[in-house]
Amino acid sequence: MRKSRTGLDQALIRQETISGYLFLLPSLFFFLVFVVYPMFMCIYTSFFDSNMGKNTVDTFIGLGNYKELFQDKVFLGALRNTIVIVVVAVPTVCAFSLWVATAIVDMKPALTSLFRVIFYLPVVTGSVAVTVVWKWMYNNYYGIFNYLLKSAGVIDKNINWLGDARYALWCIILILFTTSVGQPIVLYVSALGNVDQSLVEAAEVDGATPMQVFWKIKWQQIMPTTLYILVITTINSFQCFALIQLLTSGGPNHSTDTVMYYIYYTAFKLYRYGYGNAMGVVLMIIIALLSAVQFKLGQSAD
Repeated sequence: MRKSRTGLDQALIRQETISGYLFLLPSLFFFLVFVVYPMFMCIYTSFFDSNMGKNTVDTFIGLGNYKELFQDKVFLGALRNTIVIVVVAVPTVCAFSLWVATAIVDMKPALTSLFRVIFYLPVVTGSVAVTVVWKWMYNNYYGIFNYLLKSAGVIDKNINWLGDARYALWCIILILFTTSVGQPIVLYVSALGNVDQSLVEAAEVDGATPMQVFWKIKWQQIMPTTLYILVITTINSFQCFALIQLLTSGGPNHSTDTVMYYIYYTAFKLYRYGYGNAMGVVLMIIIALLSAVQFKLGQSAD
């Protein structure tokens, strides 16, 4: 009787396992076809002088594309711009989001929800619509920034914000910042709302200051959320593309080129798919290494 019972349990487990894999099959199929296969082809094609059959047959050149990359001044400039975007955007987005979340989490629920909606609105708004608004604000003839600065006497003549290499990249970073803080704010509000209040109350009874309560108790409990925000913000900053394409197309004089935009330009404008894929592989390695470092630092902080 016991043996038959065990056999029945095993059959039931096997049936549930098969059912689970059948439910996973559609997602697994799309993952393999649209994620794994393109990744493999990206790495494979990066070793070829490939134009996808547009003019000539693909030619195997080994590491030739990678050697050319680090002699390409435009790519190196795009990589520098990308690093500047990441170094500036990631800390400011995380710090500002945490500050806002800390300020609104203890408000009345209706007010907290209102602020979350306000900050999250740019995230769900289409990138084209957001870009159109910012392009009008930056317009060097009738943009609101020039109007306000001239009215305040800060500037004497209009500034061509997106057409001047001194300002263009910083204008892109400002837009990226405003469209990136929504999700971290929502996540931080949720994380702060789940902090163990008994520990906070005990610390306050013992005479801890609000800053000590935050760093010794709240910060430790929201560390996993902070790590997640750091990783996704870093990846999103490295993949900055739509803003560049819609606003500046890498100009003026490649001053706003990013690696993602230069990949697009090389692969789909110059038809150098192998060279563009080599850039993609380098970018993937950089993001993977930075993410690993962030995870390591987050674990050590715990």
